[in-house]
Amino acid sequence: MVFTIERKITPEEYIALLNSSGLGERRPVHDREAISKMLAHANLLATCWDGDTLAGAARCFSDFAYVTYCSDLAVRAEYQRRGIGRGLLRTVLHAAPCRIVLLAAPKAVDYYPRIGFTRHPSAWTILPGELR
Repeated sequence: MVFTIERKITPEEYIALLNSSGLGERRPVHDREAISKMLAHANLLATCWDGDTLAGAARCFSDFAYVTYCSDLAVRAEYQRRGIGRGLLRTVLHAAPCRIVLLAAPKAVDYYPRIGFTRHPSAWTILPGELR
């Protein structure tokens, strides 16, 4: 397995990864333009490769000094439970040695405490059109 922040990925590779990881049910995988924008505007993308196979990715936004927001941590189903998610987060921390913040997908809630994350009780979200 090769972990890197140097290798770019295509929207098609990312969509396949999201679908395989289970995260595709929570992302706009049927909207290639949205996926393209998601990749283009992330300023830190850690990937894990098994040869030419994209095994996992952590798509993040960072100021590289105080905080990194990890918006997606996805590992292809057949590669899960091999330490790839942890390896991707280590790669992110190496590139941006600061706090990582994320919102866990419902199926991943139990994963993050196992690898050392601390639950934060006051996360908030809002969608366009909801701000009063």
